[in-house]
Amino acid sequence: MILDYIYHSGFAIEAEGVTLIIDYYKDSSETELNKGIVHDRLLQRPGKLYVLASHFHPDHFNREILTWKEQRPDIIYIFSKDILKHHRAQKEDAIYINKGEEYEDDMLRIQAFGSTDVGISFLIHLQGKSIFHAGDLNNWHWSEEDFLAEIKYLQAAVPTIDLVMFPVDRRMGKDYMKGAQQFIERIKTTIFVPMHFSEDYEGGNAFRSIAEAGGCRFITITHRGESFDI
Repeated sequence: MILDYIYHSGFAIEAEGVTLIIDYYKDSSETELNKGIVHDRLLQRPGKLYVLASHFHPDHFNREILTWKEQRPDIIYIFSKDILKHHRAQKEDAIYINKGEEYEDDMLRIQAFGSTDVGISFLIHLQGKSIFHAGDLNNWHWSEEDFLAEIKYLQAAVPTIDLVMFPVDRRMGKDYMKGAQQFIERIKTTIFVPMHFSEDYEGGNAFRSIAEAGGCRFITITHRGESFDI
């Protein structure tokens, strides 16, 4: 299984016979629009293709993804219901889920958990692995009580997760890693991947020592389009 870092909170999972693209904002090229690993390779990759969006914020949801069905009419779109509510997509464009709901087929199961901003977070069960993409779930300072409640709810469902993608965003200020630390203290995380840091690789990767002290393998991201064996 391969994890691809696209940009910001955008990732792809490549597994046997299936590709997932999550929270696409921009492709991995830093110089050319709509160029990079998604357009140049992943949209042509054989097998089933799922495109997930955790909420309507433009750094997590780009309406351009809906045009991909012209090239790949078999895409399965799975969106948070707030995307429909905010008229960013139409009812027929996707399968919509809220916290507490799930999507399942013969390839995977996706459970929707909460957020401390808008939308949902995703827990994906794929080929024996559990994969969590937090969306905008984080301890955003004003929401610590809500954040800890959401983590407790997630922990009750899945006390151990194989791969976690979680915000580590220095723009929040001096306690910007607090939510990530609280997460790995409460839910055993095998592999931790920072996200939501835009171009601030130093800020995102600063969580490495804390993650490793907590028993996690930490994925250090150095550039857009980077791939990792997981």
